[in-house]
Amino acid sequence: MTLRPLRLGPLAIDGFAVQAALSGYSDLAMRTVAREHGAPYALNEVVLDALVLQKGKLQRRVLAVPEHEHPVGGQLMGSEPHTFGLAARELVRAGYDVVDINFGCPVNKVLGRHRGGWLLQAPEIALAMVDAVLQAVQGDAPVTVKMRRGSDDSPAAERRFWTILDGAMLRGVAAATVHPRTVAQKYVGPSRWPFLSKVKQHVGDFPLLGSGDLFSAFDVLAMRRETGVDGVTVARGCIGNPFVFGQVAALAAGRPVLRPTGREQRAAIARHWQLAVPFYGDERRALPHVRMHVIKYGQYHHDPVWARQRLVTMRGPEQLLPLVDEVFADHFDALRPRELTAGDTVAPSLRDCSE
Repeated sequence: MTLRPLRLGPLAIDGFAVQAALSGYSDLAMRTVAREHGAPYALNEVVLDALVLQKGKLQRRVLAVPEHEHPVGGQLMGSEPHTFGLAARELVRAGYDVVDINFGCPVNKVLGRHRGGWLLQAPEIALAMVDAVLQAVQGDAPVTVKMRRGSDDSPAAERRFWTILDGAMLRGVAAATVHPRTVAQKYVGPSRWPFLSKVKQHVGDFPLLGSGDLFSAFDVLAMRRETGVDGVTVARGCIGNPFVFGQVAALAAGRPVLRPTGREQRAAIARHWQLAVPFYGDERRALPHVRMHVIKYGQYHHDPVWARQRLVTMRGPEQLLPLVDEVFADHFDALRPRELTAGDTVAPSLRDCSE
């Protein structure tokens, strides 16, 4: 399969598998490691518009876009079109290449505040958010939308989905990402890939990205082949597994898909740690953010239960690298074949806004 560039307005992405906005995960350290392992584009974790506008340490962290981090997208969530537009403008001023609007988060506390997936019930408000962002950005960066296939399975919910998607396209958004679960489903049950085929047929040449149940390079290529989407956003499947992006490129080019060695896993984790410490200020503050990633690396171990049991004992920064050296020791490489097959899929069960 040819790796055709994905286009987001004037922005050409060198590949079609990108890192999704992962709530609580896709900070600068994760995005950089993913990029260094082949991700051609990544999104910052979803951030509230009010936090982008509120001066302080969190605002400075969100608006820190180093030179090496391009192209990068900033994903926004909120409920007020005016502040949404102001926050979008701040993202562009900070250097984000794309502004992505979240209409998909299914978490209850988000829905209760009329944000994320709740807006799929309110097309007028959702499209007012799109208008506000497009007017604020003024063409300085492409605007994209992230949606689920509806608030629930009712015909009325699907009609509202099409109203929002068609309205966003008409207004000039550059692309849409669709996750084919409903908001009501949250993360339960399989995502309906045939719905992505239906959306792609509807939008024609308009760039469409798919999301949902992508835990390996084989899943990524299968979604693209079965649905015709122009790109995919890998979410839960790249937590603890930045190697998936290089594996997608290998599979698309007809090369073997190789399992990362223990040395490669240790190097990726060490790099993540190296990046996270200055980002969060010191080792103590960085540890909780890195620890949850390291534990997810363990689910790709030949003995994931043992790996998790060892990694969750991590309590202080001084334990991180010794435990990683123990769990991802070279001698474990001989216990499994180096080449991966379509059956070698790990499906973690995170409960966040990652897909």
